[in-house]
Amino acid sequence: MTIMQEEIFGPLFPVKTYRDLDEVIAYIIQRDRPLGFYFFTKDKATEEKLLYSTISGGVTINNCVLHVAQHDLPFGGSGASGMGQYHGYEGFLEFSKLRPVFTNPRFSALHWFYPPYTAKHTRLANLLLKFGR
Repeated sequence: MTIMQEEIFGPLFPVKTYRDLDEVIAYIIQRDRPLGFYFFTKDKATEEKLLYSTISGGVTINNCVLHVAQHDLPFGGSGASGMGQYHGYEGFLEFSKLRPVFTNPRFSALHWFYPPYTAKHTRLANLLLKFGR
């Protein structure tokens, strides 16, 4: 069906049947990673198998409507459903641009390790290896 070929952003919720859990996992991993993964179970082993055998955006267990309403949890996708996340602290980080800056110290002994290598470099390396044992 067409509805099963694209991401759904509407009031439709397809339900698929299956014979065993491995069929479910195979179906999920053979396709683009979903934005959300919703499943219903009371069995902890089933829950863990589904969680650790698949990759998706957010996961909601035993509910499907309240996923996006959890403002303390990041909401976002993985892969084709989009990268990144929003809501809460993670959303702040996502929409902020961290700008790392490294300044090499003015006085540094690192130049002793730069080429061209000479006999002095070999003696220095041997000395460092001797103290490293």
